[in-house]
Amino acid sequence: MIGSKVSKRYAKALFSLGQEEGKVREYGKDLNAFTEFWLRSPDFAGVVASRIFALEDRKRILNTVLEKSGLSETVRNFLNLLLDKDRIRALEEMAVHYEKLTDEMSNVARAQVVVPRPLRADTLGRLEKALGDLTSKEVRTEVSEDRSLIGGVVVKIGDLVLDGSIKAQLRGMRESL
Repeated sequence: MIGSKVSKRYAKALFSLGQEEGKVREYGKDLNAFTEFWLRSPDFAGVVASRIFALEDRKRILNTVLEKSGLSETVRNFLNLLLDKDRIRALEEMAVHYEKLTDEMSNVARAQVVVPRPLRADTLGRLEKALGDLTSKEVRTEVSEDRSLIGGVVVKIGDLVLDGSIKAQLRGMRESL
């Protein structure tokens, strides 16, 4: 819980800098790129995040990688600040919060769609349009499959859950009987 609050605060700080400088999307791409590298390189992440090694050594390793990364100066300074404040372990969570802030600014909603079988592209397009009309936002979907649904679809957008699956309808019928 506390880590989440801290992550939100740091993500919001970088987002505010991005707004001031008109580089919200650039900073988001840089933060995501470094976070992906961080997750794909557990040895690097382990050394940089570990308090076993001296801070100066960890900074030298981080900055060596950052110099070759092509990331913006602001994001590089942000990552150094995270290391200085011993918050770099929360990098992934910060990237998620930053993406949420960017979505809010861009009037985008992310929907998790669960279906029993793969959706055709035209069906997915109609679903995205209907969800966009419902939320008054541009909707980006993440589709997953769950064969136990039998048929129908389950959509989750934030706290809103729309369960139109046959499984849920059968459950409702059983409860009413």
